[in-house]
Amino acid sequence: MKFYDRESEQQLLRDVLDQSKREARMTVIMGRRRIGKTELSQRCGDETILYFFVGKKAEPLLCQDFTTEITNKLGVPVLGQANSFSDVFRFVLQLSENRPFTLVIDEFQNFQKVNQAVFSDMQRDWDLWKRKSHLNLIISGSVFTLMKKIFEDYEEPLFGRADEKMNLQPFRTGVLKEILGDFNPDYTPEDLLALFSITGGVAWYVTLLLDRGKTCKNKMLSALTEENSPFINEGRNILVEEFGTDYVIYFSILTCIASGMKTSAEIKSELGIDNISSYLSRLEDYYGLISKYQPIFAKESSKKVRYQLDDCFLIFWFRFFFKYQALVENKALKALGDIIQRDYDGLSGLMMERYFVRKFREKGRYIVGKWWDRKGFNEIDLVVVDPVAKEAWVYELKKDENRYDEASFRVKVDTMVAQTPELRKMTIHMGSLSMNDM
Repeated sequence: MKFYDRESEQQLLRDVLDQSKREARMTVIMGRRRIGKTELSQRCGDETILYFFVGKKAEPLLCQDFTTEITNKLGVPVLGQANSFSDVFRFVLQLSENRPFTLVIDEFQNFQKVNQAVFSDMQRDWDLWKRKSHLNLIISGSVFTLMKKIFEDYEEPLFGRADEKMNLQPFRTGVLKEILGDFNPDYTPEDLLALFSITGGVAWYVTLLLDRGKTCKNKMLSALTEENSPFINEGRNILVEEFGTDYVIYFSILTCIASGMKTSAEIKSELGIDNISSYLSRLEDYYGLISKYQPIFAKESSKKVRYQLDDCFLIFWFRFFFKYQALVENKALKALGDIIQRDYDGLSGLMMERYFVRKFREKGRYIVGKWWDRKGFNEIDLVVVDPVAKEAWVYELKKDENRYDEASFRVKVDTMVAQTPELRKMTIHMGSLSMNDM
C-alpha cells in the first residue's frame, strides 16, 4: 500500500531536519503499535538515515547491530570495541559534527530492560554535544506509558530534552475513505463502516486487509479468523507488556467496557472487584486506553459518568477474541467467525457513532458529545455545538435512515434543551445521520 496522509507530520520532520543543520535536534514520536511511526520516521526528508532498532537482547549484541549499520550507511568503521550504547551514541554525535545525518532509534523504551543507565548517559552526551553536532535524532516508541515516563516525568534524565514531540493518531475519516476508494472504487457504506470498525484507522491493520484484497465487509470479517490471522493475538501482543502481571484484571475490565458496560457500578458488579475505581483511573490517566465522559455541558461534579474504550480495534478484539478465548485456544476459529458474523451488527451501531464523533472533531471547531437524563430514559446519540456561532446540531443515528422518527426525537431534544441551560441560548438544528452520510 502506498503512503497516505501525514502531510503535517512530514512537514514538521522536514523543518526539524533543516534546524539540525545548525545544531542537533531531538524529535520523539509516540503512538500505539502499528500506527506507522517507523514508516513516518523514514520520511523525514534526509538522504542519509541510520536506523537503530532496540531489540530485547544484551547491550553488546545491540551495539554490534548499531556499529554495522553505521559502517554500512556511512562507510565509517567504528574504531575499538563498542560494548555500550553510550559509546555508540557519543561516536554518532561526534561524527555528525562535520557530517549532518539522521539517526532513528526505534522501540526506544526497550532500553529500560536492556540498561536503564542509557537514559542518563544520553542526557550527559546530548547536553555536551547538542550545540556543536548536527544530528537529527528521531526517537520512537510504542509502549505509551514508558515513553511518557521517559520524556515527560520531570525526575527522568531526558525530561525536557525533546525539541518536538508527536503523538501519532490513526488515519482521519476522510483519508480512510480515500484509501478504501483506491482499492475498491465501488465500496458501500457497509464496507467503509466495517473497515473503520475493525481497524479504527490504524495503518498496519488497514494494510493487512486491503493489500490482501479484503475490500468489502464480508471479506474483512472473514479475514479476522483465517488460519494464522495476525488479528487473533494482536490485543494480547500490544498490551501484555503495558500491564505486566496485572494484565488479567485489566483485560477483564476492558472486556466489560467493550461489551457495553459503561459505569463503574456495572463493571464492579460483573467482576466483583472492590477497588475498581483505582483500576479505571490507571486505565484512563496512566495507560490512556479509556476515557470517561458525561452528558454535554454537565458539571464536572456530576455523577453521570460513563466510560468508553477509545481504540476501535481493541473494542473489537476484547469483544470477540478475548471474550471467546476458549475458542481461540481450541483452534475453533470457524465457530468464532460465525459469532463475529452473527454479532457484528450489534457492534456496528456503536462504531458508526464513533465514526461521526471523530468526523466532527476532525474539523477542529466543534464541541462534540452525547446527552442522557438522570434515569437514562432519554438519550441523544450526538450533539455538535459551534460555540462561536451559537448553534447546535442534534442527531439521532440510525444505520437505516428510514427508521428515524422525527416526532419522538423532538420530544427527547426538547427535554435535553429544558435541562441544559447552555443550549437554550443557541439555535438548535435536529435531524438524523445514517451510513449514507458517512
